[in-house]
Amino acid sequence: MSNALARTKGLHVVAQTPFLDDGAVDYASIDTLSAFYYRHGAQGLTVLGVSGEAQKLTVDETIAVAARYVAAAAGHRIIAGVSHPNLATLVEVTAQVMAEGADAVMICPPAGIRSDEDLLRYFDAVYARIGDVPTVLQDFPAASDVVMSVPAIDRLLTRFPQIGVIKSEDFPSPTKISRMRAELSRPVRILTGNNGQYLVQEMERGADGPMAGFSFPEMLSGVYELMTEGRRAEAHDLFNRYLPLLKHEAQGQWGIALRKEMMRRRGALTSNALRGPGPKLTEADLAELDFLTSRMDLPQA
Repeated sequence: MSNALARTKGLHVVAQTPFLDDGAVDYASIDTLSAFYYRHGAQGLTVLGVSGEAQKLTVDETIAVAARYVAAAAGHRIIAGVSHPNLATLVEVTAQVMAEGADAVMICPPAGIRSDEDLLRYFDAVYARIGDVPTVLQDFPAASDVVMSVPAIDRLLTRFPQIGVIKSEDFPSPTKISRMRAELSRPVRILTGNNGQYLVQEMERGADGPMAGFSFPEMLSGVYELMTEGRRAEAHDLFNRYLPLLKHEAQGQWGIALRKEMMRRRGALTSNALRGPGPKLTEADLAELDFLTSRMDLPQA
């Protein structure tokens, strides 16, 4: 396992990219957002992912956002998403975010891969260009349209020691985690995504923690701690307390807008803005959020 990722466990929040109302990157809010995540139990952050609206940034903005998160890391791990359909761009961004001090990159194979041989050829090309960069392998077929079987993942792990973590987001995720724990030929950390919706079951199957976004990261870190202490019923109780809002936020780009609004209310962000094209919450959306949260006993800050 890559040394930089060997101790990866616990909550790694998939961080938002803050924007101002005019669409400019809000670099100052990266500092407040980082502090918010760390205060609520994050061991590290994954920046420039799908929830971080990475696809809406220029290459220069991508590097600047990663650099600002690194500067605010205060000893926490920063993993930068570098997935891109253009391999040359992936290579360029990887080199620059690592030069800025990121601890690792996260790579999801691009659409168009249809076989195990295609998958191996793709990562052969990646590592021939980026070298010995610690890597999180993102297994997210709903976004990539690439299905990686457990045997295919094992072939990648055998061939590429740079891969130290798998972000597991395939369905059914608990079942796949069980298979990976039983069948992979070398140790690897497994963190789980899918907005944390199946965290308790995934932890029961051997996940090392969540790599997810939620406006109450203390729930994700709390469930992780309770599960690692063997307090299963309490972990389920904590998870269930937040479940209505967790489900409400798990609605793609619209859910990201809801999450940003909740974090604005909690003082972590200046604005709830998404960069266009992206949804803008209506008065009806805000009223629904008000009603939902009024029925939950939620902390404010």
